[in-house]
Amino acid sequence: MRLALALGRRNLGRTWPNPSVGAVVVAGEPGAERIVGQGVTAPGGRPHGEPLALSDAGEAARGATLYVTLEPCSHHGRTPPCTDAIVTAGIARVVSAMEDPDARVSGRGHALLRDAGIPVETGLLRSQARRDHAGHVTRVTLGRPHLHLKLARTQDGFAAASDTERLRITGAIADGAVHLWRAHADAILVGIGTARADDPSLTVRLPGLAPRSPLRVVLDSQLRLSSSSVLVRSAHDVPTLVVTTRGAPAHAKRMLESLGVEVVRVPADERGRVDLHAALAMLGERGLTRLCSEGGPHLADALAEADLVDTCTLITGPDTCGPQGGLPAVGPHLGAMLDGERFRIAESLDLGADRATTYERNEA
Repeated sequence: MRLALALGRRNLGRTWPNPSVGAVVVAGEPGAERIVGQGVTAPGGRPHGEPLALSDAGEAARGATLYVTLEPCSHHGRTPPCTDAIVTAGIARVVSAMEDPDARVSGRGHALLRDAGIPVETGLLRSQARRDHAGHVTRVTLGRPHLHLKLARTQDGFAAASDTERLRITGAIADGAVHLWRAHADAILVGIGTARADDPSLTVRLPGLAPRSPLRVVLDSQLRLSSSSVLVRSAHDVPTLVVTTRGAPAHAKRMLESLGVEVVRVPADERGRVDLHAALAMLGERGLTRLCSEGGPHLADALAEADLVDTCTLITGPDTCGPQGGLPAVGPHLGAMLDGERFRIAESLDLGADRATTYERNEA
């Protein structure tokens, strides 16, 4: 199962709207088992991991055990049900890490296999599988992507010297980790403040991983994103989606669209900003499952206030902002959220001179 989970993680960020499922076929008597087939959901979401592993195993799948990171699907979509492929291949036993909460499956896959005479065990390494499939689980249960909030701060807790003056906080190792997170995300989210102040590219810039740059999403209530920004100038190479309000200028929308940027209008909140719930629901409707927020403290606190944060990683650098202070990285709503009972510290590790602490929402 650990191998199946590792296989599934390979294609995180590449299979939406489907989950990245890893599958391993094991044949042989107890004590003499051998791996005869492996598979992971292909980019674009199909074929699924199970039929790929069965195909890899061939005739060796007959009488073998299938380890799979998520309950096999039982419904007809663009591909036949995985349960049919498992039965046809002659699999003798199935071990799945977790039940699929998708209403189209939700125990039916396991039930169909048992009805076909195949013993099914579930729950092996469930906590790790639940973490790996968090994007899928959040989308099918809440109708939005799983949101991973990332913030960098100085040793004394600041993200910037001011609202407009940015600081260099993290080192090369932490920066590399951020690019890996991007490669495993379906989309990256920033606000117009970050887009204008930093003019970021929001791409994956690790050797060999550039093609895995995800969709860039900018929240821009009045369409102030400059036509000369990196995000706009590179929109034909890496997709860029601007989420705006219904009151944003039509001429600005036409200009951005003429340059290859997709612009989508959603309702505004009571302060005239993009309604965050509406924005994330729209992304969920498009099939996005894993969203990484790399905006500044203002967006981070707004997401926390809206109760839309599922995972939060705070990267603390070794330097201080100094006695003059600056813009706090953690706002009041985010601070209360992380200090509350609904979140726990899931991981804390050193990234060179930086320290990354990841908080996760407790399961309901």
